[in-house]
Amino acid sequence: MNAEELHRDAIIIDGLEICNWSRTVFEDMRKGGLTAVNATCVVWQGFRGAMDSIARWKQWFAANDDILLQVHCAADIRRAKAAHKTGIYLGWQNTYGIEDRLEYVRLFKDLGVGCMQLTYNTRNLVGSGCWESKDEGLSDFGYEVIEAMNDARVLVDLSHVGPNTSEQAINHSRQPVAYTHCAPAGLFQHPRNKTDEQLRCIADRGGFVGFATYPPFMAQGPDTTLEHCVDVLDYLVNLVGEDALGIGTDFTQEQDAGFFDYLSLDKGYARRVVPKRPGSGVTVMPEGLRTIGEFPNLTAALLGRGWPQGRVRKVMGQNWLDFLEEVWGA
Repeated sequence: MNAEELHRDAIIIDGLEICNWSRTVFEDMRKGGLTAVNATCVVWQGFRGAMDSIARWKQWFAANDDILLQVHCAADIRRAKAAHKTGIYLGWQNTYGIEDRLEYVRLFKDLGVGCMQLTYNTRNLVGSGCWESKDEGLSDFGYEVIEAMNDARVLVDLSHVGPNTSEQAINHSRQPVAYTHCAPAGLFQHPRNKTDEQLRCIADRGGFVGFATYPPFMAQGPDTTLEHCVDVLDYLVNLVGEDALGIGTDFTQEQDAGFFDYLSLDKGYARRVVPKRPGSGVTVMPEGLRTIGEFPNLTAALLGRGWPQGRVRKVMGQNWLDFLEEVWGA
């Protein structure tokens, strides 16, 4: 089976995208052969903003039902594959949306939110983010939130979470947890990257690592290419094994400089947390994987590196499917 055939036949899952959602982006998902995507719908929004975002997604599902399918469970991902559609499971990059109400976790799960990141860069009611100057770990409420997420079978995401808060979350959660979109600090030191110890820790406890092909997290920065991404995947396979690894690109397709600035400020408006991006202020993805539609290039590059077809299938999506089925239940 050649690369094109394998990509078309395989389950292809992107563990996180935060694009400027539109029909154009959805069509590019289909061009890229994506079976499912964790689509960020909440970052700094509170309850009302989260509800508004989900309502907008319900409209997009209805208007684009020829190419999209909302995912509530792993079986929906398989249905999307069979129907030649892209399954979307909604994700949050902050727990701001539940405010201080534990019962809202199950409410949002019922609406299709399958993944929630505990914190986004800074401190909230739950714990500390990776850019917070002092990571004081989970709050008592944070422990309760994790328990509520476990009960509702919502995936606990730790990608932007501080190291102490992450370690406590990994140890407290009854369900396996994930870094849905990250890169290894062993190759490039960055506040968002995870140390080898952190990556092994989450994998050893049944958790998951999604590799972010995001150039700011790479040693080559704006000069990052697809081959550099494969280098990182080789590193991660050797570190955590081929069964705990997938892709979480962190695609920001069609977003403008204002959006990146919004993400860089505490709570979207306050102090600057992430330094200003050079140039236009918009991150350009790696050469060879500039757009979601170029996803087949990654499959071809992995095969070209000598990866067995079985490993390529796992990392390109089957691992994500198996892991999500474990977290979400049958």
